[in-house]
Formats: sequence, C-alpha cells, structure tokens
Amino acid sequence: MLSNLLIVLPVFALILTGWVARRSGALGPNATREVNRLVVHLALPALLFDIMAGAEPEQIWRPGFILAFAGGCGIVFGLTLWLRMRRGRPLADAAIEALNASYANTGFIGFPLALSVAGEAGMAPTLAATILTVSVLFAFAIILIESGLRREGSRWRILRKTFVSLARNPLLIAPVLGAAFMVSGWSTPEPLDAYLRLLGGAASPCALIALGLFLAGSSGREAAAEAGRGVERLLILLKLIGQPLITWIIAGPLLGLPADATRLVVLLAALPTGTGPFMLAELYEREGLLTARVVLKTTILSVGTISAYLAFAA
Repeated sequence: MLSNLLIVLPVFALILTGWVARRSGALGPNATREVNRLVVHLALPALLFDIMAGAEPEQIWRPGFILAFAGGCGIVFGLTLWLRMRRGRPLADAAIEALNASYANTGFIGFPLALSVAGEAGMAPTLAATILTVSVLFAFAIILIESGLRREGSRWRILRKTFVSLARNPLLIAPVLGAAFMVSGWSTPEPLDAYLRLLGGAASPCALIALGLFLAGSSGREAAAEAGRGVERLLILLKLIGQPLITWIIAGPLLGLPADATRLVVLLAALPTGTGPFMLAELYEREGLLTARVVLKTTILSVGTISAYLAFAA
C-alpha cells in the first residue's frame, strides 16, 4: 500500500497546488478555464500525437490484451451511458459521466505502477491501454458529446455541424495524425520530437492543477451537489470495482490469457479516473463538480482497492 501511495502522491500534490493557488489568490477565478484551455488546445494534442507517432505497431498489437481492456472499458461506458440516459440525462452529460466510470488514469499512474509490478515487460501493454483510453475512448466520448449538443435544424444540418466541429477538434486531429506517422514508418525530426515532449509533458500536471483550481472555487456549489451523491457513488463503484471485475472475466474465464497478462490488464482497469472527463466537462461547459469529485475520490480510494487486488492476485 505504501508503494501505491507514493505513486499517487504527486497526483494529490498537484491537485493541492491548484487548490492553494486559487485559495491564496495567486491565480484568479478565470484560471481554471484558461489552464484547461491550455491543456485541451495545446498540451494534450501534443501528447496524443507524440504517443501515437512514437508507438511501434508490434508494441501495441496484443489482441487478447486489447480485447480484455477495451471490453472492460466499453461495457462499463455503455452500461453507464444507458443507465444515465434512462434516468433522463442528456446525451452530452451522460457521455461525460460514462467516461467518469471507464476512463482509467493509465498515463499518469499506469506507467509507474505497471513498472513497479511487472517491470519493463509491462510498458508495452500499458502503452496499448493508454492509446485505447486517451485516443479511442476519449474520441468516442467527444463524438457523443458533439452529437448531443447539436439538436437544432434538420438531421442533415445536425450531422454537418457535428462533422465540422469534430474535424476542427485538436483532440481528434492529433491522434489521427500521429497514427498516420506510426503506420507510415516516418519518424519525427529530433527538434519537433523534443518540442512535443516538452509541450505534451505539461498536459497531466496542468490538468491536475486545473482540477484543484476548480475544487477550490466550487465550495458554494456543495449544497447543489448533494442530490448527485448517489450518482457519484455509482460512478466510483463502477470504476474501481465494476471495470476491473468485468475485465477479469473477459481476460481470465473467457479469453484464458496468461496469469501475468491477466494480472496486468485487471490492474490497469482498476486505476482511478483520469482527468480527461473533467477537461471535457470544462471545455463543453457542463457541470464539472461531479466529475471533479469522482476523479479525486477514485484516486484516494484506489490506494486501498489496488493494494487489495495486488495482495489477492499475488
């Protein structure tokens, strides 16, 4: 448990940094949105491009592992989306909440945790899980959000406006361009690669600081959030228990993956919610308090749930 705590400690420290900066007045009330815009329009696209362009096809092509991880993500995402829309939640909001329940923090926590558990052998599968999460799952959620927000006019007009909006979205353009580089076999020039790594390296820290800024400025909305406590608990339960359990069923009983691969894919599925859903909630001006609380609480609780799983799977 101590090693897991040390891995997630920088996450808490960055959230706290944003909280203190807002409370102390070092950053003003507009800082959350501006820092988030920095992440969405500059840092995260650079990171997505760099991840895709730098990957080797043989590294990420692990059919059984991909099927198990994607199956866990997809089932939890689809189940949450259905449950929330059944309760009358708009598609855009339901998509963000579904992302809350299925978006594992593979980038910031997954790599150091996989390295400590599986060594260098865990790096390539973690890269595959990261691409599935931050590119495929993220892109699908954006498509649903855009579709849910475009309701005016004829069906053709809605489709056209949705397509144009998606085609301009840097969070979709960047991984597509990166995938083109990967498939073509081209390598990015060294100065460009250094630039992308510097800019992309700011994505996770800035997103966590933005989360802290938001939490510091959201105290007045606590009463309004009380009605959403049940939803919050549901999303946390699905993320920390539901997703790893479904992933284990797919990886072990259904696919019969080796024990080491099963252990790693379930570990990655058990990771807390990353900052991606919060960035989208802020970008599309949806209610971000629920998302912020889910990110924070799953990160705290995952220290116990991941430690329990590792002890059980040892």
